Amino acid sequence: MEQTILDYVVEKTRALMAAETCSSEAKQAAQAWLDAVGTDREREETGTYLQELEEDVVTIDELIAFAESAAGKGVFGEGAAKVSQQARQAKQAGAKYCFCPACTAAAAILEKKDLLLK
Repeated sequence: MEQTILDYVVEKTRALMAAETCSSEAKQAAQAWLDAVGTDREREETGTYLQELEEDVVTIDELIAFAESAAGKGVFGEGAAKVSQQARQAKQAGAKYCFCPACTAAAAILEKKDLLLK
């Protein structure tokens, strides 16, 4: 893998792990991947990491539905309507994924999926 791509993914992985909205499973997969970089386990851990990110990243439509649900209102409280509105605006602007820091980092990493799997 090209060093610039690796550096980019490492940077985004650290951002993902630092995000309050990152799941514990994604943090574990991210750390396992970081630990495997440059070893004979790198390819296997890359596949596992990318699979976890694909499972965790929230689409913009899923975010809208969640923000407008009872569960979303439980999480976002009075801010649920604002999250829904922001998500709808983001969707109109062409966003595919949730705009929280974890999903933003995960989506950036997934954009490099083909390069990571070479």
